[in-house]
Amino acid sequence: MAAGSGKSGRRDFSQLNAKLEKHIERLPDYAQKAQEKLQKYLPPQQEGNQSRDQSRDEERERAPEQPPKPARSANAPLLPREVAAIADMRDKWTRWNEPSAKLERRKRRTSKALTLWTIITLLSVLWAVGGFYGITGAQEGFVGAFGGLTSAVIFGVLAVRSGTKLRQLNRTEVPAVASTKPRRLPSANSAARKPMERLAESEATLAELLDQLSSPAHGAPASVPELSVEDARNTAAEASATLRALAGRIQSIERARASAPASERQPLDSAIRTLAEQLDDGVEGYGGLVAAAGRAVAASSGGVQPAKEALTDATDRLAGLALALRELS
Repeated sequence: MAAGSGKSGRRDFSQLNAKLEKHIERLPDYAQKAQEKLQKYLPPQQEGNQSRDQSRDEERERAPEQPPKPARSANAPLLPREVAAIADMRDKWTRWNEPSAKLERRKRRTSKALTLWTIITLLSVLWAVGGFYGITGAQEGFVGAFGGLTSAVIFGVLAVRSGTKLRQLNRTEVPAVASTKPRRLPSANSAARKPMERLAESEATLAELLDQLSSPAHGAPASVPELSVEDARNTAAEASATLRALAGRIQSIERARASAPASERQPLDSAIRTLAEQLDDGVEGYGGLVAAAGRAVAASSGGVQPAKEALTDATDRLAGLALALRELS
C-alpha cells in the first residue's frame, strides 16, 4: 500500500508538471489575446498615444547612442557673454568705490538719520505736552511731562548732530583725483588692441611734451602761448575719447561675431575692418599732434611763431579728424 501510494503520488506530480509546461508555452498567446481585448475598450486617443509611445521606444532602440558632451575644462577661454558679465561687475565695483559715490551714500544715511531723530523728537514733545495736561498719564504738570521732556532732549541732540554732519557733507567737495591706474586695453586677439596700445603711448608722450611747453625750464620764455597749449590738450582729450569709443564699438561687434552663425559673420567682418581702418587713421592723426608738440619743444631757438604755427595746424587737423569720426559713428 505504501509503495503503491508513492507511485501514484509521483505519477500525479509528473502529470501536473506536464500541464504546467503546456500553460507556460501558451503564455505568449494568452498575452496577445489580452492585448486584443484591452484595445477594444481603449478610446482612439489612448490607442494613438500608445502606438506613438511604442514607435518612440523602437526609435530609441534603433538610434545609436550619442557620446556625452565633454565637460568644460578649467583652462577653456571665456565666452563673450561671460567676458561682458565680468567687465560689467568690475565696472560696478569701481563705481561703488569712487569717492563721489561714497560721499553720496554718507549723505543719504545722514539724511535718513536726521529724519528719524526729528520725527522721534516731535513725538517726544507731544508726549511731554500730553503728560503736562494729564492726558498720557495719571500725573500732571512737570512730573507727568518729565519722561517726554527727557526723550525730546536726547533725540533732539541726536537730530542736531545729524543736521550738522549733513551740512558738512554737503559742503564737502570731492577732489578730482587723477587715475594712476592704466586704462584697460582690448583683448590680445581684438583688432583694436594694437591701435589702443599706440594711443596709450602717444597720450603719455603728449602729456609730457605739453607740460614742458606750458612750464619751460630755467625761466626761459615759452615757445608756444599757454592758450595754444591748452587748446591742444583739450583737443587731444576729445580725440582720445572718440577713439576709445570707436574701439569699444569694434569690441562689441567682435563679441557679436563670436556668437553669430557662420553664415552671418561676413558682414560683421567687413564692419570690423572698416572701423579698424578708421581707428588707425585716428591714431595716426593723434601721432601727428605728438610730433608737432615734439617739434615745438625742440624749437627753443627758432622763435615763437614757427612752433606755434606747427602746433596749431596739428591741433586743427586732429580736431577735424575727431569730428569726422564722431559723425561716422
